[in-house]
Amino acid sequence: MASQPVPDMSAVEGAAARLAAFVWHTPILQSAWLSAHSRADVWLKLEMVQPTGSFKVRGAMNALILLQEREPATRTVVTASAGNHGAAIAWAAAALGLHARVHLPLTAPAAKRQSLLRLGAELVDAPDYDTAETQARDDASKTGAAHISAYNHGDVIAGAATVVLEMLHDRPELDTLILPLGGGGLLAGAALVARSRDIKGDPLLVIGAECEASPVFTAALAADAIVTVDVKPTLADGLAGNMEPGSCTFAMVRDQVDRVAIVAESSIEVAMKGLIRHERLIVEGASATAVGALLQGGLDLAGRHVGIVLSGRNVDVEVLRRVI
Repeated sequence: MASQPVPDMSAVEGAAARLAAFVWHTPILQSAWLSAHSRADVWLKLEMVQPTGSFKVRGAMNALILLQEREPATRTVVTASAGNHGAAIAWAAAALGLHARVHLPLTAPAAKRQSLLRLGAELVDAPDYDTAETQARDDASKTGAAHISAYNHGDVIAGAATVVLEMLHDRPELDTLILPLGGGGLLAGAALVARSRDIKGDPLLVIGAECEASPVFTAALAADAIVTVDVKPTLADGLAGNMEPGSCTFAMVRDQVDRVAIVAESSIEVAMKGLIRHERLIVEGASATAVGALLQGGLDLAGRHVGIVLSGRNVDVEVLRRVI
């Protein structure tokens, strides 16, 4: 598949203005627990309080508003999702009078599947995430529906990047960002905003946190090309799955992100527990991966001002019981 156009800062700023009426400017909370652990000043961006429970509403709503402007005759949107992006597309589609069809892996948590159904999405099952992506692209090609990738889409990336605009507005002293990394849309958008600030003389360290069960970017960066990895089961289900061929996020992450950290499954679990115990925050595994990168050590962030994006809260009760 051909790469999508790469967004610039004007696209991010336009998205911020466009989204103001639809999404929350979410709180950013200082964490005494993580600050003491890392000997840094650590702040948590609470994106899990967004409608549908994740940051994904930003990219979805931005993409669908622009789709209606560019292609007003389009009435159906198709996507593949591990759950959160699909719910965001369904939510945005309902608000704008569109129909959403979501190709969803059978491994998706029940909480995410139920959310999609409540939001009125049409679900099409797939055995795994990679197959869901293939099905969604084929669906759009055959039916003429608009395909909105969860990450390989300039308007989705621009919408996601508004998270970092808010963080830097509220805490301009931040000099380090840690974000969960799956398909790369959030991290690529964060890097875009960070590098625009670098021009003004205030460099930002941008770190992606990738679960060891799905080391897609670690493998791609080593090969300097998108490669296929063996994806294993993980608490961070929202990050699991290979990149689609030609994804624009690969080059954006390669060229603008300072580091990708591999996060052990045990660190994700410890992070989920710690966020409940110390911060009284419930997050899903994908969110906890960014915190796990800090907890497991090796980042050497002492003395820095660190912002971490808690990307979503959609975790099954059974998983929470097992983790706790």
